[in-house]
Amino acid sequence: AGPWPPGRGRMDVEEPNMNPAHPEAAAGLRSSSRRRALLGTGAMVLAGAGLSGCTSHGAYLQADAAGGQAFNLVQFFTGRTEATGMFQKRGGEAVQRFMVTIDGRMQGSQLVLDERFRHADGRTERRVWTLTPDGEGRWTGRADDVVGEARGEIRGPVFRWRYRLRLPVDGDIVEVDFDDWMFLVDADHVLNRAAMSKWGVELGQVTISFRKVPVEEAKP
Repeated sequence: AGPWPPGRGRMDVEEPNMNPAHPEAAAGLRSSSRRRALLGTGAMVLAGAGLSGCTSHGAYLQADAAGGQAFNLVQFFTGRTEATGMFQKRGGEAVQRFMVTIDGRMQGSQLVLDERFRHADGRTERRVWTLTPDGEGRWTGRADDVVGEARGEIRGPVFRWRYRLRLPVDGDIVEVDFDDWMFLVDADHVLNRAAMSKWGVELGQVTISFRKVPVEEAKP
């Protein structure tokens, strides 16, 4: 959910200068042209929730936490949700577009989100999140390709969601960090902006727009 970076679609990402304190890790990601194909971002973007604009997002949290409609994850994501999104390189070039159908249901006290991705190149993927409430306004989450636990916090109409995702790159598995910011626009729409980074250096951003599907429109 918001916690939803797109799947592992192939995309070219400009590689930043790597931390010299980790030469072996830098060598693992560096290509001779200083570009490499990084296979997809995991969810929804906006999916999924800082960015290089962390300061402005923090200000938004402080300014809007006391006003506007509160973001109720269970209410918004129970049932069918549809989303469209894209991944952009650091320079702004859109290199991956996708659509997502999310079916949400309660399983005891947990919110289960079954995400099905359809990429512009025809590929399909699936990710299933299990979200667990962790105190007032706080959530934890797990999925098969997420390292450990994702953690999130709601303040007013804003949900911030952070996690580490395993991505296959040229036959290897690379772990990257996602910081998602999800903004409740109204009862039926959410916007998500997420940053993907490695060693604290931003590699790109994901933007996702979610729409809650009315029950009468939802199809199996």
